[in-house]
Amino acid sequence: MHLSLARFGAVLVKEFVQMRRDRMTFAMMIMIPIVQLFLFGFAINSDPHNLPTLVEMADESPTARAVLAGMETSDYFDFIGVVTGQEDGDRALRDGSANFVVVIPPGFERDVIRGLSPDILVAADASDPTAVGSAVSALGGIVEVAIKQTLEGPLAFAAGRPPPFSVSVHRQFNPEAETSINIVPGLLAIILAMTMVMITAVAIVREVERGTMETLLATPVRPFEVMVGKVLPYVLVGYVQTIVFLAGAGLVFGVPFIGSPLAFFVGFNIYIVVNLALGFLISTVVKTQMQAMQASFFLILPTILLSGFMFPFAGMPGWAQAIGAAMPATHFLRLVRKVMLKGADLADIAVDLRAMAIIGAVIVVVSMLRYRQTLD
Repeated sequence: MHLSLARFGAVLVKEFVQMRRDRMTFAMMIMIPIVQLFLFGFAINSDPHNLPTLVEMADESPTARAVLAGMETSDYFDFIGVVTGQEDGDRALRDGSANFVVVIPPGFERDVIRGLSPDILVAADASDPTAVGSAVSALGGIVEVAIKQTLEGPLAFAAGRPPPFSVSVHRQFNPEAETSINIVPGLLAIILAMTMVMITAVAIVREVERGTMETLLATPVRPFEVMVGKVLPYVLVGYVQTIVFLAGAGLVFGVPFIGSPLAFFVGFNIYIVVNLALGFLISTVVKTQMQAMQASFFLILPTILLSGFMFPFAGMPGWAQAIGAAMPATHFLRLVRKVMLKGADLADIAVDLRAMAIIGAVIVVVSMLRYRQTLD
């Protein structure tokens, strides 16, 4: 046998023609590397700055304010408000509205002048150790600079050794800064998104390819009934996955579950339904099982990168956070970490539940419109 350039050329031309006809596959081949380039190049930042910080001011002295100004100048801390007690600060850390709470003790300036070395407490949400790690590590240098800037003139005598005041960091929710404590709960959001979306999309498109969907379309079954009937069996799959996951997380990795089981149950069910509806939506857009898998992967990629699963959400630029906020995985990931690690109840996750419900409602409406077009 010998190589025939004519036969080789014919096969080559045939493949290019096939590629041109399969526009979805060709678009994925072009778009996936472009999306990866922009996400990794512009959106991913493992050293977040401007982290939301609250302060409890028990001393309004110039010295205390100068220390806070030094922390804010470092660009790691963004002071967004004031709390009046420990309960308010703990609530802010638990619901995720703040990454740090700085507590200035009463009589701070007086104790500095007297050489009593007062202690500033910084409570940090360490459920994501990557997000707060750099800021915590930089605190020593920040305090040293603040001391030099604050204790000048008549107060210069207090700027000796040992330092006139100290900073104690209280890492909450993950005091040992174990990566698995943060990654494992978030992994549930990614696993459910990958399986629910892809399984539903591929299963429905497979029926279209086999022709069984035509028989279903010939019946008086309504679009919503078709959607519910198609996605409901996969809810059981999601239940099995979650039970196995929670058992493994607790037994193998020692991940705690200290929050409300009811809160987790409600959020988990909403999240499964949203992802199944998203898979149904994909099935109304694509034509083949391969395209369904490609489209599912195309959605999963930004979900992994922009949800806060692998990289700190606070470190992303505004446009990336806006995209991430439109993804159900972002809100379920926050919900899981709040419930499992922070002891959250239904009231604490109300914002996340509402966000997932809104996203789900939009997906269901669009899916119904797309399905009616398929019927036509």
